[in-house]
Amino acid sequence: MAKNSGRARFLVDEMLGRLAKWLRILGYDAKYAAGISDSELLSIAESEDRIILTRDTLLIRRRRCQNSLFVRSDHWREQLRQVYMEAGLTCNALLTICPVCNCQLHAVKKHSIRPAVPPYVFETRDEFSKCGNCRRVYWSATHVEKICDELRALVKES
Repeated sequence: MAKNSGRARFLVDEMLGRLAKWLRILGYDAKYAAGISDSELLSIAESEDRIILTRDTLLIRRRRCQNSLFVRSDHWREQLRQVYMEAGLTCNALLTICPVCNCQLHAVKKHSIRPAVPPYVFETRDEFSKCGNCRRVYWSATHVEKICDELRALVKES
């Protein structure tokens, strides 16, 4: 697998949707490529300087993908562990990318978010992020602790 310049950017094939979501949680640009041909996949990867993540052995063999990583496991935890180790990833930008649509999250003022969150969340949280694309709102709560625990376990096992 060739490394691209700067922070790794991925093009994740349609077999690896859950992996794409977890890479986004880690703060990596992970474009999900569903319903496109191999030639389109390769073209996007080349034009956008992305690393292809795939379980498609024929794609790797037929197309001689230079900037790709064959994901060996069917299980998302093992997939994430493999990509984390082989691509040299870090957890430095955790929860900065929307896990749903792959766009950058931006901090928003608490008062501006009141109608978009449950009253209890508004009363108990001070920091919120919003996706400029899908408009989803995010805040830190116990789910973030669980995500961090999951990531620590994956890194420790590696």
